Amino acid sequence: MTQAIVSAEARPYTVIGATRTRTARVLWMLEELGVPYTHLPAMPRSADALRHNPAGKVPVLLVGDEAITDSTAILTYLADAHGRFTAPAGTLARARQDAWTQRVNDECDALLWTASRHSFILPEDMRLPAIKDSLRWEFARNMTGLAGQLGDGPYLMGDEMTVPDILLAHCLGWAEAAKFPVNEPQLTDYLARMRARPAYQRAMAR
Repeated sequence: MTQAIVSAEARPYTVIGATRTRTARVLWMLEELGVPYTHLPAMPRSADALRHNPAGKVPVLLVGDEAITDSTAILTYLADAHGRFTAPAGTLARARQDAWTQRVNDECDALLWTASRHSFILPEDMRLPAIKDSLRWEFARNMTGLAGQLGDGPYLMGDEMTVPDILLAHCLGWAEAAKFPVNEPQLTDYLARMRARPAYQRAMAR
């Protein structure tokens, strides 16, 4: 693991975003790290979100006066800064970790987000409800492939939880709520293990 290069005491954290958004990932990571933070549960495109992200998207992490946007960027920053839940940059282990991160974003998050956009985000005349059948099919195919590569460890990288675990567990919960199929026992067991973590439960209680 890498050595921590910042501390919460030196650069206080403020998280902007409602827990029912991807902000949940950031809250979970901060609870795992056990560092203090302030949470402002703002919705996307609210005044608080727009103040720190012109796109109006959440989450936003304020590190002192500096704003970091995008949940994956925030998780990576926090893991690197505190030297936990990540392999060191420049190692083969980090390359494998980053490959998992990109895979989860591509094969899980992107499909769920597209379905959400065609459910309630895009203007009604731009929504294509039928596209969700294709997305569900592709998601189910991707989950079958992913389940077959989980390996013997409790986490994606083996015995140690890393950034892509938070992303995958959040996406699996999102899929459950969106009625996207997750039928593989390896993944349902994985999600149950992740949800049993005290830090996850503290984050979701917000």
